[in-house]
Amino acid sequence: MNPTENLVKRLPTDMGGLPAGRVQQTEHELLPWEKRCHALADVLDYHKIINTEEKRRGVEQLGGDMVGALTYYERWIVAFALILFQKALLTPGELAKKMDEVGARHAR
Repeated sequence: MNPTENLVKRLPTDMGGLPAGRVQQTEHELLPWEKRCHALADVLDYHKIINTEEKRRGVEQLGGDMVGALTYYERWIVAFALILFQKALLTPGELAKKMDEVGARHAR
């Protein structure tokens, strides 16, 4: 397969068959924000705003650099935001304002 074919046929999350080290499987307690992220995914799906397939596609569309740099739940959050922007259900300005409000609450 030539490099161009590889770009077309392999999504950023498709790492099967590529050279890599041993997978480190570790059990860990989810952080509170990760639990909220998972709950948000359930709520978005329940209300038919973002379904599992859209979430998967959203993560894949982040591209290899972002997929490699972000943690599992960070990918979800970025994908959710981008999908909500695309659906015009949320604007970047609204999200920034809410993030500032939450940040100010935790700064106290």
